[in-house]
Amino acid sequence: MKLFISFLFCLIGSCTFAQEQVSFFFDSNKSALNKEEAKKLSQWIVANKEVKIIGVYGYCDEEGSVGYNDTLAKKRIDCIFNILKDKVKFREDFKTRNFGKLHTISKIKAENRKVILFYIQPKDFEHEEEIIAETKEKVEKKKVTIVQFPENASIENPDGSVTEIKMDTLFMRKISLAKVGEKLKLENMNFYINTFAVMPQSRAKMFELLTVLNSYPEMKIQIQGHICCVSKDVRDLATQRAKAIYKFLEFYGIDKSRMTFVGYGSDKPLFPIPEKTEEEREANRRVEIEIIAN
Repeated sequence: MKLFISFLFCLIGSCTFAQEQVSFFFDSNKSALNKEEAKKLSQWIVANKEVKIIGVYGYCDEEGSVGYNDTLAKKRIDCIFNILKDKVKFREDFKTRNFGKLHTISKIKAENRKVILFYIQPKDFEHEEEIIAETKEKVEKKKVTIVQFPENASIENPDGSVTEIKMDTLFMRKISLAKVGEKLKLENMNFYINTFAVMPQSRAKMFELLTVLNSYPEMKIQIQGHICCVSKDVRDLATQRAKAIYKFLEFYGIDKSRMTFVGYGSDKPLFPIPEKTEEEREANRRVEIEIIAN
């Protein structure tokens, strides 16, 4: 499947003329607008009959497979386009992009089930080419290299045997698209109790992180360890666990200049300590990476 990355046209704002945008939202797994959003679109058409559409972009939430969501995003674009095509002007070379699940931009799923229209007001028609040119220039500066991550990998065990693992390509894509300052939890990153020894089933997560760092040599990260259950990390396990991942990446060739590690103990819990449930303890007991540069 061909993937697209674009920073779209929302970056323009410093000039006196610019394109504008409006979003229309869809219910989960639906490619037709509900009554409320259909009414919103009708009202927008009435108020904007003279504008010119230059882009139609479709998004999905993270539910479902990549292929399913990519198709669903395209169907949502088609829904909006078919309603607009005889009512509003379109630039001859207008663009459509279906982003599917790998390009969600909000943690709230409902906010990702949408189509965004980019358009120019009649007052800006005379500056149309300038707007498009400036947009293209900014997009080029922000262009992201797309890497097709492997879905499977072979891991050599300490005893020389080889284990085949399934790679979490969605997780790897999220890291590759994360912005500077963004934090991502290493899900299912488990250690033997009261130690910093990584459990075998968690090795795959470290190889996924390694794969991303190898694919994006400009990326720099900080590995952050957290513990649960106690108010003071007497044994400094949070730091030792973060360091264990750091040493793994170093062993496999990631330069030290690209990584740091830190342990926060229980100073930054997601839930108050003592936790009330195992779910809360698990949430507090975590390793995160923060994107420092990309």
